[in-house]
Amino acid sequence: MKIAIVLGSTRPGRVGDQVARWVHERAARRGDAEFAVLDLRDHPLPHLEQPPGFSGRYLDERTRAFAAVVASCDGFVFVTPEYNHSVPGVLKNALDHVYVEWNTKAAGFVSYGGAGGARSVEQLRLVCGALQLADVAPQVTLPLTTEFEDGVFAPGAHQFAALDTLLDHVVAWSTALAPLRAGEAEAAVRSRLDEVVEALRAKDPEALRGVYAPDVVSFDVEPPLQHVGVDAKLENWAKVFTLFEKVDYELRDLTVTVSAGLAVGHGFGRVSGTLPTGAAVAGMWVRVTFVFRHLGDGWVIVHDQASVPFDLASGRGVTDLEP
Repeated sequence: MKIAIVLGSTRPGRVGDQVARWVHERAARRGDAEFAVLDLRDHPLPHLEQPPGFSGRYLDERTRAFAAVVASCDGFVFVTPEYNHSVPGVLKNALDHVYVEWNTKAAGFVSYGGAGGARSVEQLRLVCGALQLADVAPQVTLPLTTEFEDGVFAPGAHQFAALDTLLDHVVAWSTALAPLRAGEAEAAVRSRLDEVVEALRAKDPEALRGVYAPDVVSFDVEPPLQHVGVDAKLENWAKVFTLFEKVDYELRDLTVTVSAGLAVGHGFGRVSGTLPTGAAVAGMWVRVTFVFRHLGDGWVIVHDQASVPFDLASGRGVTDLEP
């Protein structure tokens, strides 16, 4: 499990960095998850300039970078102050910027403020419900009058036990939700491969471009040994579109495995179609492997490979096998 400690204040002179450091140092002693601080200062997001990303595809590079970080996490501990009885605007803006990347993950809260930040957390729990984040019941509440001395964070001994309980619940719920996340991710990956099939049948290179990462590395059946970059990959498909008047593509026996922001699919693929002369070409079955990564544009192919078995005696590829 990878749990992000989200530092939800970017205000100059903030004390939240002291609180986040305390949470991280305590969490790092555990052996049941990996913890890292996600400081919103490192992700200066604009105000929302596009509809919410319910599809997981984002136009702004800053949003895509933030989405990729959120997608790589299994759960979150939000460290938040309370500003005017509410959540900091920068944290609400960050929550609103992405959507699917938050889904089916656990969330806990460490809050601070005049009333311990409790009213901020009340509102955050409502937001979590809309984002399909499972907010855990235990929380850590840090009043400024008792847990800080002249702006220096000095938590009471009882707060350590409260934090341990919070972390126990976040890790447990993140673990319990993992199979559901994997199922959703697998469905999204399979949907992306359906897009590949439809784009090939439509001979639509621009639709294909959106499925591949800009720096995709492809090991195809044609020379050279590798095709690097989406333009090189599309040049390969362009040859297919030139050769065939009508293109068809099939995927069979596809298996998809998802873990930690990566997905691997393998199976068998076949390009077939009709030549400009009207002759039908059945094509050959090849072994195909796809590696996906969630880069903030949803799942994109960062590597693929197509191959045929090799007959050592004849020195030729075997192209007449059926799955």
